[in-house]
Amino acid sequence: MNNIKYSICFISFFFLFMMMMMNFLFMIYFIMNNMVILMEWEIISFNSINIVMSILLDWMSLLFMMFVFLISSVVIFYSKSYMSSELNLSRFIILVLLFVFSMMLLIISPNIISILLGWDGLGLVSYCLVIYYQNLKSYNAGMLTALSNRIGDVFILMVIAWMMNYGSWNYIFYLEFMNNDLEMVMISSMIILAAMTKSAQIPFSSWLPAAMAAPTPVSALVHSSTLVTAGVYLLIRFNLMLLDTFFLKLLLLLSGLTMFMAGISANYEFDLKKIIALSTLSQLGLMMSILSMGMPDLAFFHLLTHAMFKALLFMCAGVIIHMMNDMQDIRYMGGMSFYIPLTSLCMNISNMALCGIPFLAGFYSKDLILEMVSFSNLNLLIFFLYYFSTGLTMYYTFRLIMYLMINDYNLMSVYNLFDEDFIMLKSMFILLFMSVISGSFLSWMIFSYPYMIYLPLNLKMMVIYVSLIGGFMGYLISNMEIYSVNKFIKTYNLSNFLCLMWFLPNLSTYGINYYFLNFGQNLSKNIDLGWSELYSGWGMMKIVKKYSLIYYFFQSNNFKIYLYSFILWMLIMMLFLMIN
Repeated sequence: MNNIKYSICFISFFFLFMMMMMNFLFMIYFIMNNMVILMEWEIISFNSINIVMSILLDWMSLLFMMFVFLISSVVIFYSKSYMSSELNLSRFIILVLLFVFSMMLLIISPNIISILLGWDGLGLVSYCLVIYYQNLKSYNAGMLTALSNRIGDVFILMVIAWMMNYGSWNYIFYLEFMNNDLEMVMISSMIILAAMTKSAQIPFSSWLPAAMAAPTPVSALVHSSTLVTAGVYLLIRFNLMLLDTFFLKLLLLLSGLTMFMAGISANYEFDLKKIIALSTLSQLGLMMSILSMGMPDLAFFHLLTHAMFKALLFMCAGVIIHMMNDMQDIRYMGGMSFYIPLTSLCMNISNMALCGIPFLAGFYSKDLILEMVSFSNLNLLIFFLYYFSTGLTMYYTFRLIMYLMINDYNLMSVYNLFDEDFIMLKSMFILLFMSVISGSFLSWMIFSYPYMIYLPLNLKMMVIYVSLIGGFMGYLISNMEIYSVNKFIKTYNLSNFLCLMWFLPNLSTYGINYYFLNFGQNLSKNIDLGWSELYSGWGMMKIVKKYSLIYYFFQSNNFKIYLYSFILWMLIMMLFLMIN
């Protein structure tokens, strides 16, 4: 049985890794020859509308597929050890492969109908993966994830309906239609809203930290390169269609606030996986905001570099959680650098890449984005949100490093931490190598022209200033003990607001369920019973009884009713006279 379990892991890993190598070679060839291949297969044709299955291969889709294949192959290899206690490992691997297949469909489709297939596939398979450990927390998180993503699916369906005005669903053809007609405004605004649900921007942010109920290898795949980046990728593909609408300006504000909110919440959080999830949310806000400013190539660049170090960060978290007897609270951890040095090395390098330490992967994309922001004609609020959020990234990263690496170990007096799981380490070292080199490799590869950025010294050094201040604050906060009780109670309400993601999880669960479901209870009862039940014998009797009570009340010789009906009749008469 064990051999079968391991062989499915190894075959999947080998297949995905080979696909990654093939995509890499194709991507080099395409980018050198400036090639694009568009293949179409007509499935059905009715009333001059063709439903076609189309595949678009250009350097962007090949490069993104290469990264997804690399991360998913490494994650499957990692799962061989991480999920070794799982009895039905092949089911888990097949779910992950289905997830990757849905993502492929989304990446290579220039057609909104085939995009819907991949988009919906991601939503459904992610639900299956989030509820994988079958307990109440997982079910709730899975429901929140699935229903939040359904909102985006509905917007994509509405886009399909609106695109019928043009006669084809292939969005490549509409990049010429830049006249500001109503259809295009509607389509672009719905695409933006759909992307906001998938990439968890405010007000749809609450599902992303909840999805941490999934197994850690799934978190590494979902929150680095697949599910959450689907919305960003959709907007990168549609970027020429996104007219300068009100929605694009709204997206800039909301994504800036998402970045800010996630950074603040991460500083109040003690769950290791949730801190990493909130940092993903912060980086997604960064990608979305630079996209809404009209720089899709920079957003794509950051998407790829971020995928590498974030997958590595989740894998390190998985190893640490395993070592700590499945404990995720960082207050129990500490001294990891003494006991598991190789995992700590991977963790620290991926954390530094996240912060944008020079010459690691995150530096190339993050620094370029912030310099382009300084270069742009923006108001102070957006500028503040960008730089403050960068400082907050450094803040929660340093806090995490202090709790994990430097503070004392707090779980048990007798413990056995060891760094000898070589399957996990091999997979982590592949991503460690990519986290170091992918930034420079991509910046030379995908920009056919260098960005020429000429800024005054203080603006050029601004990133370093906010990073140093953020890191210093993180160091101080992690060393501070909890304040005296009185002070703590005074700030309790504020800290409650900040650590609960500005009450977004409560608003998107109780806020939607409680009142609306109460309101719709009678309606749903009627629908459940069916119309035949409602309007046949028993239902009819109830309706007649209800109306007979009303008639009885009107005919009970009550003086108030006579007076009221007389006044009402007089008012109607006066109204008629005034009209005539």
